[in-house]
Amino acid sequence: MVTKNDTTEIVTQPKLQESVEPSFRRWLKHFFYMPASKRYFTKQDQAVIAQAVQQSEDGHVGEIQVVIEGHIPSHQAYHQNTKLRAQQLFAELGVWDTEFNSGVLLYLNLCEQTVEIVVDRGINLKTSTEVWQRICDQIIVELKNKQYRSAVVNGVVEIGKVLNLFYNDKKPDMMNELSNQPIILN
Repeated sequence: MVTKNDTTEIVTQPKLQESVEPSFRRWLKHFFYMPASKRYFTKQDQAVIAQAVQQSEDGHVGEIQVVIEGHIPSHQAYHQNTKLRAQQLFAELGVWDTEFNSGVLLYLNLCEQTVEIVVDRGINLKTSTEVWQRICDQIIVELKNKQYRSAVVNGVVEIGKVLNLFYNDKKPDMMNELSNQPIILN
Protein backbone atom coordinates (compact mmCIF):
# COMPACT_ATOMS: atom_id res chain seq x y z
CA MET A 1 0.00 0.00 0.00
CA VAL A 2 1.22 3.46 -0.87
CA THR A 3 0.81 6.41 1.45
CA LYS A 4 -0.10 9.83 0.15
CA ASN A 5 1.16 13.27 0.99
CA ASP A 6 -0.03 16.59 -0.38
CA THR A 7 2.24 16.59 -3.46
CA THR A 8 2.14 12.94 -4.47
CA GLU A 9 -0.38 11.65 -6.96
CA ILE A 10 -1.19 8.05 -6.17
CA VAL A 11 -1.84 5.70 -9.05
CA THR A 12 -4.73 3.48 -8.03
CA GLN A 13 -6.46 0.71 -9.94
CA PRO A 14 -9.55 2.85 -10.77
CA LYS A 15 -7.27 5.65 -12.01
CA LEU A 16 -5.39 3.18 -14.21
CA GLN A 17 -8.61 1.88 -15.69
CA GLU A 18 -9.97 5.32 -16.57
CA SER A 19 -6.87 6.37 -18.52
CA VAL A 20 -6.55 3.68 -21.15
CA GLU A 21 -8.80 1.98 -23.65
CA PRO A 22 -9.29 -1.70 -22.74
CA SER A 23 -7.63 -3.93 -25.30
CA PHE A 24 -8.23 -7.62 -25.86
CA ARG A 25 -5.39 -7.59 -28.40
CA ARG A 26 -2.93 -6.24 -25.79
CA TRP A 27 -4.15 -8.78 -23.25
CA LEU A 28 -3.69 -11.61 -25.75
CA LYS A 29 -0.20 -10.44 -26.68
CA HIS A 30 0.91 -10.31 -23.05
CA PHE A 31 -0.88 -13.53 -22.11
CA PHE A 32 1.01 -15.56 -24.72
CA TYR A 33 4.37 -13.80 -24.35
CA MET A 34 7.10 -16.24 -23.38
CA PRO A 35 9.19 -14.86 -20.49
CA ALA A 36 12.51 -13.75 -21.90
CA SER A 37 13.84 -11.09 -19.55
CA LYS A 38 16.55 -13.30 -18.12
CA ARG A 39 17.50 -14.52 -21.58
CA TYR A 40 18.12 -10.96 -22.77
CA PHE A 41 19.71 -9.79 -19.50
CA THR A 42 22.07 -12.31 -17.90
CA LYS A 43 23.46 -12.01 -14.37
CA GLN A 44 26.57 -10.40 -15.84
CA ASP A 45 24.43 -7.86 -17.74
CA GLN A 46 22.54 -7.09 -14.55
CA ALA A 47 25.81 -6.49 -12.68
CA VAL A 48 27.01 -4.12 -15.42
CA ILE A 49 23.69 -2.23 -15.29
CA ALA A 50 23.93 -1.97 -11.48
CA GLN A 51 27.45 -0.60 -11.80
CA ALA A 52 26.25 1.96 -14.38
CA VAL A 53 23.47 3.05 -12.01
CA GLN A 54 25.95 3.44 -9.15
CA GLN A 55 28.33 5.52 -11.30
CA SER A 56 25.48 7.63 -12.71
CA GLU A 57 24.27 8.45 -9.18
CA ASP A 58 27.71 9.62 -7.95
CA GLY A 59 27.96 13.30 -7.07
CA HIS A 60 24.26 14.10 -6.79
CA VAL A 61 21.14 13.03 -4.90
CA GLY A 62 19.28 11.69 -7.94
CA GLU A 63 18.13 8.08 -7.68
CA ILE A 64 17.69 5.77 -10.67
CA GLN A 65 15.68 2.54 -10.58
CA VAL A 66 15.75 0.22 -13.58
CA VAL A 67 12.87 -2.21 -14.13
CA ILE A 68 12.92 -4.69 -17.01
CA GLU A 69 9.69 -6.55 -17.53
CA GLY A 70 8.97 -9.27 -20.06
CA HIS A 71 5.25 -8.61 -20.15
CA ILE A 72 2.49 -6.93 -18.18
CA PRO A 73 0.75 -9.51 -15.96
CA SER A 74 -2.22 -10.86 -17.91
CA HIS A 75 -4.74 -9.85 -15.24
CA GLN A 76 -3.65 -6.21 -15.77
CA ALA A 77 -2.85 -6.13 -19.49
CA TYR A 78 -6.47 -5.70 -20.63
CA HIS A 79 -6.84 -2.37 -18.78
CA GLN A 80 -3.22 -1.22 -18.59
CA ASN A 81 -0.65 -0.09 -21.14
CA THR A 82 3.10 0.26 -20.56
CA LYS A 83 2.88 3.91 -19.47
CA LEU A 84 0.39 3.09 -16.75
CA ARG A 85 2.36 0.01 -15.75
CA ALA A 86 5.49 2.16 -15.36
CA GLN A 87 3.54 4.64 -13.22
CA GLN A 88 2.22 1.78 -11.09
CA LEU A 89 5.73 0.40 -10.53
CA PHE A 90 7.03 3.92 -9.79
CA ALA A 91 4.50 4.12 -6.95
CA GLU A 92 4.78 0.52 -5.72
CA LEU A 93 8.59 0.52 -5.63
CA GLY A 94 8.70 3.84 -3.77
CA VAL A 95 10.75 5.64 -6.42
CA TRP A 96 8.66 8.72 -5.60
CA ASP A 97 9.71 8.56 -1.95
CA THR A 98 13.27 9.89 -2.11
CA GLU A 99 14.36 12.69 0.21
CA PHE A 100 14.87 15.28 -2.56
CA ASN A 101 12.04 14.01 -4.84
CA SER A 102 14.69 13.05 -7.34
CA GLY A 103 13.72 9.49 -8.26
CA VAL A 104 13.67 8.30 -11.88
CA LEU A 105 12.24 4.99 -13.06
CA LEU A 106 13.58 3.53 -16.30
CA TYR A 107 11.05 0.89 -17.40
CA LEU A 108 11.55 -1.51 -20.32
CA ASN A 109 8.76 -3.76 -21.53
CA LEU A 110 10.15 -6.45 -23.82
CA CYS A 111 6.79 -7.70 -25.09
CA GLU A 112 5.74 -4.26 -26.32
CA GLN A 113 9.33 -3.23 -27.07
CA THR A 114 8.75 0.08 -25.32
CA VAL A 115 10.65 2.23 -22.87
CA GLU A 116 9.05 4.53 -20.32
CA ILE A 117 10.75 7.00 -18.01
CA VAL A 118 8.80 8.20 -14.97
CA VAL A 119 10.34 11.07 -13.01
CA ASP A 120 9.54 12.38 -9.56
CA ARG A 121 8.03 15.81 -9.03
CA GLY A 122 11.34 17.40 -7.99
CA ILE A 123 13.08 16.72 -11.28
CA ASN A 124 9.91 16.98 -13.36
CA LEU A 125 9.64 20.69 -12.53
CA LYS A 126 13.13 21.31 -13.89
CA THR A 127 13.07 19.27 -17.10
CA SER A 128 10.89 18.83 -20.15
CA THR A 129 9.31 15.70 -21.58
CA GLU A 130 11.46 16.12 -24.70
CA VAL A 131 14.61 15.41 -22.67
CA TRP A 132 13.19 12.13 -21.42
CA GLN A 133 11.66 11.19 -24.79
CA ARG A 134 15.06 11.62 -26.46
CA ILE A 135 16.59 9.17 -23.99
CA CYS A 136 13.73 6.69 -24.58
CA ASP A 137 14.19 6.96 -28.35
CA GLN A 138 17.94 6.29 -28.06
CA ILE A 139 17.30 3.20 -25.95
CA ILE A 140 14.69 1.88 -28.40
CA VAL A 141 17.09 2.25 -31.34
CA GLU A 142 19.71 0.16 -29.53
CA LEU A 143 17.12 -2.43 -28.45
CA LYS A 144 16.01 -2.85 -32.07
CA ASN A 145 19.66 -3.49 -32.96
CA LYS A 146 19.66 -6.23 -30.29
CA GLN A 147 22.17 -4.34 -28.13
CA TYR A 148 20.19 -4.89 -24.96
CA ARG A 149 22.83 -4.33 -22.30
CA SER A 150 24.36 -1.26 -23.93
CA ALA A 151 20.89 0.20 -24.52
CA VAL A 152 20.10 0.13 -20.80
CA VAL A 153 23.59 1.19 -19.70
CA ASN A 154 23.64 4.14 -22.11
CA GLY A 155 20.13 5.12 -21.02
CA VAL A 156 21.19 5.07 -17.37
CA VAL A 157 24.25 7.19 -18.17
CA GLU A 158 22.10 9.75 -20.00
CA ILE A 159 19.63 9.89 -17.10
CA GLY A 160 22.58 10.42 -14.74
CA LYS A 161 23.77 13.35 -16.88
CA VAL A 162 20.34 14.99 -16.68
CA LEU A 163 20.19 14.48 -12.91
CA ASN A 164 23.69 15.88 -12.55
CA LEU A 165 22.59 19.13 -14.25
CA PHE A 166 19.98 19.81 -11.60
CA TYR A 167 21.29 18.11 -8.47
CA ASN A 168 25.06 18.49 -8.75
CA ASP A 169 25.26 21.07 -5.97
CA LYS A 170 23.85 18.63 -3.42
CA LYS A 171 26.26 15.93 -2.27
CA PRO A 172 24.60 14.25 0.68
CA ASP A 173 26.36 12.00 3.12
CA MET A 174 23.59 9.44 2.96
CA MET A 175 23.18 5.90 1.87
CA ASN A 176 21.72 4.94 -1.46
CA GLU A 177 17.93 5.25 -1.16
CA LEU A 178 17.08 2.83 -3.98
CA SER A 179 18.81 -0.35 -4.99
CA ASN A 180 21.21 -0.05 -7.92
CA GLN A 181 20.37 -3.61 -9.00
CA PRO A 182 17.89 -3.73 -11.89
CA ILE A 183 14.57 -5.35 -11.10
CA ILE A 184 13.75 -8.12 -13.57
CA LEU A 185 10.07 -9.04 -13.85
CA ASN A 186 8.77 -11.74 -16.15
